[in-house]
Amino acid sequence: MTVRSLGEANVPVVQRLTAVLAQLDRIVVGKNEPLKLALACLLARGHLLIEDIPGVGKSTLAQALAATLGLKYARVQFTSDLLPADVLGVSIFDALSQSFRFHPGPVFNSVVLADEINRAPPKTQSALLEAMEERQVSQDGETRALPDPFFVIATQNPVEQIGAYPLPESQLDRFLMAVELGYPDPAAERDLLTGGDRRAQIATLPPLADPPTLVEWQREAARVHVAPALLDYVQALLAATRGNVGSGADAGARRGLSPRAGIMLLAAARAWALVSGRPMVVPEDVQAVFPSVAGHRLAGGARSGALQAQSLLRAVAIP
Repeated sequence: MTVRSLGEANVPVVQRLTAVLAQLDRIVVGKNEPLKLALACLLARGHLLIEDIPGVGKSTLAQALAATLGLKYARVQFTSDLLPADVLGVSIFDALSQSFRFHPGPVFNSVVLADEINRAPPKTQSALLEAMEERQVSQDGETRALPDPFFVIATQNPVEQIGAYPLPESQLDRFLMAVELGYPDPAAERDLLTGGDRRAQIATLPPLADPPTLVEWQREAARVHVAPALLDYVQALLAATRGNVGSGADAGARRGLSPRAGIMLLAAARAWALVSGRPMVVPEDVQAVFPSVAGHRLAGGARSGALQAQSLLRAVAIP
């Protein structure tokens, strides 16, 4: 699996993805697994939700990912008075041409950071639904395509914080994965304390890809082989979330995963296998992404849902 790099001969995809992760790790220190999940999410053509307290590097991760992959980036600070037009764009009357001219909003970028998305009311949250699902925006009777690739990274504060609006299930389902960054370990925190402002270093990062290269990587991920036995395992996991494995493993689950969630799980597992340098998906790939794909779709939020997902992984035998 190879793709032409910027100004270089063909280089194996896995080597280039390893270089991407290494560069990201210099900015977001000590978060190897969340970084790999974020990259796999992008390769699977999904969107990423990061739920955590302020100050652990959520926005920095989004900026570093866009800079490393050579993608246009925009940040939208979601607030209680944010309007849908502030995200999608607005048509303004042009006196010279005597017509309305559409001014695209920040959503017309390849990487869009929806920062603190649950600070905005539901009407504004839902403005992203069509963009995330259909990769287009319909406004003023006209449909406009979004860039390819298009990747939304949304951050949200814990719902118990003041001023937070819980995301509805329809919005949560648009996110392929939900992850937490958490506090760094002591060694990584020491590196952060002595290494200066990491966000200031983002401007110096060399791009290791560009949009056409990333699209080709996404195609490579979609072509990773999945054996029938692996499909049996995925179906067993989906059935387990719907209450087919006894009360212990699925206690507290309010809803099971939909068929669309199963398709997303397979796409994420394929992408994880590609990043890991494997030509086919193995059960370990599914297990690596399952908590992030399933957690926010189960009851109780991303953290408790991920714990339920881990419980299901222990309960469902590998065929």
